[in-house]
Parts: sequence; C-alpha cells; structure tokens
Amino acid sequence: MPTLIVLFNLKAGKSAAEYESWAKTVDLPTVNGLPSIERFKVYRAQSVLGATAAPPYQYTEVLEVRDMNALFADIGSPLMQKVAAEFQTFADNPTFVVSEDIEQ
Repeated sequence: MPTLIVLFNLKAGKSAAEYESWAKTVDLPTVNGLPSIERFKVYRAQSVLGATAAPPYQYTEVLEVRDMNALFADIGSPLMQKVAAEFQTFADNPTFVVSEDIEQ
C-alpha cells in the first residue's frame, strides 16, 4: 500500500492552535472519509532524538493510500479542492513524499 508523507511548517502568522483545530474538524474527517484512503493521521513534531535543535518540520501527515489513481480522482472533487486550498493557507511549502512499505 503506498503511503503519502507530507512534511511542513506553518506559514508565518498561523498558529498551531488554529491549524490543529482545522485539522481535527475538517482535514482529518474529510480525508479519512475518502474511498482511496485507508488511514490518515497528523503528527506534531516534538523534538529531534538526541539533539537540542528544533525539528526541521513542525508537522507530518501520513496517508495510507488504497489506490493512487483513486486518490487523484478524490483530490479532484470540489470538496477536496476546497480542503486542499485551506491546507495551503496553513502549510509553508509542504513536501509530499510517496513511499512504499519495503516488506510488501
């Protein structure tokens, strides 16, 4: 099953509370309701193991994707276009990494 990992920091002027409230009430339930998604979770970075430096990214989103072609179709829906546009107001230059389980 492909996994989409999204790494990002918040844009200047956006608060963690504002983003996390939106993620909990809009992003998580909407994306988890997509037929193409097995599971979607959002993680807040806390620290870098063994270091005092701040993590390079504030947030990580992990989407376990049932079918990538179906995901692209889902993303094209009017609802997901709205959610994606809202996400872009929070995320500063997000990095989207398509990954696969090496045990498959």
